[in-house]
Amino acid sequence: MGSTNYRGTLILVADDCPSDEAEIPPTRTKSPTVAELQYALISARPYEMTSDDVLFEVFATRNEIAADKRTEAREAFFAKDQVCLRSSPLGKRYGWGIHHDADGRVALVAVGSDDYRALAADPEVKQLKAMRSRRA
Repeated sequence: MGSTNYRGTLILVADDCPSDEAEIPPTRTKSPTVAELQYALISARPYEMTSDDVLFEVFATRNEIAADKRTEAREAFFAKDQVCLRSSPLGKRYGWGIHHDADGRVALVAVGSDDYRALAADPEVKQLKAMRSRRA
């Protein structure tokens, strides 16, 4: 099973992120977007879930996978390579850095905040950029 988890890493906002400050993704009435679901999961439970947990939970929610089928579905989901949170709309569009602690659990960090600046300046924290939305 592949993993998307990082440890001791900050995913910085993308170079082409249009937001100068962190924004809560707008709510859609029909079905929640990936950004909405990721934001809701991570913001409600900072440093409780890993990247793998977040990505699978979003997949399971969007595909209406029943609770009793999730173990099998998770194995099938990670049997294929998955994109990591560097491709999340939170870092690409909405101005959120994603910090992975030493155990791989994630929390959101608002761009421009004291926490964001401190983590970005910490030599012990690996820095990765969220993927750009457009080619350079």
